[in-house]
Amino acid sequence: MLNNFVMPDLYPAAPEIFLLLMSFVVLFADLFLGATQRRLAGRLTLLTLIGCAFITVYTDDGQSTLTFSNMFIDDLLADFLKLTTYVAVATMLVYGRQYLADRQLDKGEFYLLVLYATLGMMVMISAASLLTLYLGLELMSLSLYALVAIDRDSSRATEAAMKYFVLGALASGLLLYGMSMIYGATGNLEIGSIAQALLQDKADKTVLVFGLVFIVAGIAFKLGAVPFHMWIPDVYHGAPTVVTLFIGSAPKLAAYAMALRLLVYGLFSLAKEWQTMLLIMAVLSIGLGNLAAIAQSNLKRMLAYSAISHMGYMLLGLTAGVAGAEVDPFTVVNAYGSALYYTVAYVLMSLGSFGMILLLSRAGYEAEHLDDFKGLNQRSPWFAAIMLVFMLSMAGIPFFIGFFAKFAVLLAAVKAGHTVVAVVAVLFSLIGAFYYLRVVKLMYFDDPVDASPICAPVNMTFLLSLNGVAVAAFGLFPDAIMTMCTAVLLRSL
Repeated sequence: MLNNFVMPDLYPAAPEIFLLLMSFVVLFADLFLGATQRRLAGRLTLLTLIGCAFITVYTDDGQSTLTFSNMFIDDLLADFLKLTTYVAVATMLVYGRQYLADRQLDKGEFYLLVLYATLGMMVMISAASLLTLYLGLELMSLSLYALVAIDRDSSRATEAAMKYFVLGALASGLLLYGMSMIYGATGNLEIGSIAQALLQDKADKTVLVFGLVFIVAGIAFKLGAVPFHMWIPDVYHGAPTVVTLFIGSAPKLAAYAMALRLLVYGLFSLAKEWQTMLLIMAVLSIGLGNLAAIAQSNLKRMLAYSAISHMGYMLLGLTAGVAGAEVDPFTVVNAYGSALYYTVAYVLMSLGSFGMILLLSRAGYEAEHLDDFKGLNQRSPWFAAIMLVFMLSMAGIPFFIGFFAKFAVLLAAVKAGHTVVAVVAVLFSLIGAFYYLRVVKLMYFDDPVDASPICAPVNMTFLLSLNGVAVAAFGLFPDAIMTMCTAVLLRSL
């Protein structure tokens, strides 16, 4: 048996290996230095992400490379999503540094869990097998469960972590059961081999459809789509805000990769079935998310329901990619590109919105209520302008990245023949604009509850400003990211 062992090519997995090795460095540094060098773990984590980004770019040769017995793939899509993930996680760490220090949470275990969650996302993004995908998903999920409960003195955080863990375990079980049915029907764990088996009609269609239902349920849970959205508001509200920021950004990229690898790469032959399911979930998510957000007075819960509606728009792009596949392949890729574009745009907007909540929070106080943003323009016109950009972009108002992301997805839906769904999505988008504009009204037309000036660290002020400028600039030049997303998918599909 050992004579048949072939050493896998480790080169495509170099970023993952580097991150894993650096996690040991962070662990031992925290173990031996402890509280004397409390900030060292955070700096090492940032250096790790920078190193991963350098390795990802350096090892990119523009080709799709399989390794570890065809269970791990390194292609342009994986590199693009990983680089975006590094940026999102690094931004979260900078935004949350003061927040963590004020609450005595800037400990080695926090940064280790962030690294392991990031490693799980990277494995998910590069998964070419059901086994690899599930391992990456569980590594990410278990790390996130622990991060939600990182504040041991908070009963709210503990309750949120328990809800997240129980529902997450249920969703993981559904996904695993669906994967086992797909394996039973096709006799393969590799996503490429599953696609070949389906094309050659060598699998039991009934078993496949049942397995597909469970897989779609698992994907919907990770995205937070209706009717698997129950955990989103409670977890977003209960978790420390820096953890909420983390959950609401980078994992969305990994969830998009999971949906694309499983449904498009592996189960494209069952497109009619999963297209219908995703379309229903997209409409329900857009509707419920926007309507429920109106009733929220807590900004974190409002953004949680907002996230549900935004994932509905992303799903709309995925469903639009199937129709017309026989006549216009570029239209198909463009639809998946619009979904990727929307995911990247949402991550940018989510980082900035939660970053503003972190900015206004201080030791012993969470600035998570709408009233906390009253009169922000009087306290700091610059930060009020940045928050204005994020809110208008999330509402889909021209000319910000959120508007063009919505426009790209809706255009893809119309081209796919889902005109009625696109019209309904637009109507709900108009309804959703209310709760974003309410924040703008509070900032500019109400008197502040706390008139004290805002003191922010220089690095956070710079990064928040850069975040706001990016949301505005990519709205003025939307083709830059859209062309990149389409090109990445064309080179990877």
